[in-house]
Amino acid sequence: MGIKTAVTNLLRGKGRTALTVISIAVGIFAITIISAVGKIGTDKINKTLDDMGINSVLVEPDSFTLDEKDVTALAELKGVNKTMPLMMNVTECRLINEESPCIAWGVNEDADEIISLNAIHGRLINKSDIENNSMVCVIDKDIAENAYKRSNIVGKKIEISLGGKEYEFEIVGVATSGLNSIQSMMSKVMPYFAYIPYTTVQNLCNSESYDKIAVSLSDNQNGDILKDIANVIGKSKGASTVTVNNLLGQKKQLDGILSVAASSLSLVAGISLIVSALSVMTSMLVTVNERKREIGIKKALGAKNSRIVAEFISESVLVCIFGCIIGFVSGAIVNILLCIILSEPLFIQTDILLSVMIICIIMGVVSAGYPSLKAAKTKPVDVLKSDL
Repeated sequence: MGIKTAVTNLLRGKGRTALTVISIAVGIFAITIISAVGKIGTDKINKTLDDMGINSVLVEPDSFTLDEKDVTALAELKGVNKTMPLMMNVTECRLINEESPCIAWGVNEDADEIISLNAIHGRLINKSDIENNSMVCVIDKDIAENAYKRSNIVGKKIEISLGGKEYEFEIVGVATSGLNSIQSMMSKVMPYFAYIPYTTVQNLCNSESYDKIAVSLSDNQNGDILKDIANVIGKSKGASTVTVNNLLGQKKQLDGILSVAASSLSLVAGISLIVSALSVMTSMLVTVNERKREIGIKKALGAKNSRIVAEFISESVLVCIFGCIIGFVSGAIVNILLCIILSEPLFIQTDILLSVMIICIIMGVVSAGYPSLKAAKTKPVDVLKSDL
């Protein structure tokens, strides 16, 4: 009966009630959208970082060189999944007289697992290429599309400068990796990538050492794995310091930054809820003044103060709940559209729904606190005097 009475009273001021509900809905909508965008953005960035191989570590030489013994020693560590020698040359490549900045990566047959390299045409570097120092390479689809306006150019030749000379390589595969999305956004400054057997790069550059060693960590690795890696290389080389870039740790730091950014934006959106709470309070104060005669008559007939307070609090809470539902449903619809547009899995943030619902109920009670107490203190005699 109390809810029915509250709804009836709210409908008496339809315009004011509608505006108050809308103000609350806008705040809830903003929080829902910001939370959804934050989650979608974080998931997408994390996926890109994982594809880039950022869930691994890189061992880099300082005053020493890295060789096959180091690769073998690291592979035997508990918690290490894969190890890969890595050569890197910042250079240029030429396709149909089209010169482009290029980074030539010397990799082995495990490149697909460590940097998530996926062949869309042809194949990737294999063990036979490594053993035979083959003059073959796998290129990014972006190089192919830039030169040939199509991605499948398996069998074509590409010239790459290594060690100050140009060499011709047969394209045995066209691939995509986690870096492609970064390249697409930064095509003006981001070079293309070519993947060559690391033994071929060593042979052409007259080098017996490795530039880096990429280490892929298993899921059950212990917390001291980085120290173990540094100790193994340090003892082998007699070095006091070893540079081990913990890309996984950097990813976690980035996750923290993204979470703080999302929380900060949600806090800004939450300020709009405070403004909405003030509008609810204002609306309730206006309602109290408009219904002063009604309140006086009820009290004259024996209505208790608690009943008057409960009546206005129930109206305030209903307004807040209606606004919450409208705002969350609107936000959920936009969230679903974003997921469809960005090809992300659909999700409903039930934790956000429960949180904002609780916040709205509390907000309704608090906002109606002063107006309801003011209504409860109304004296029937004062109302009668004001009518005279």
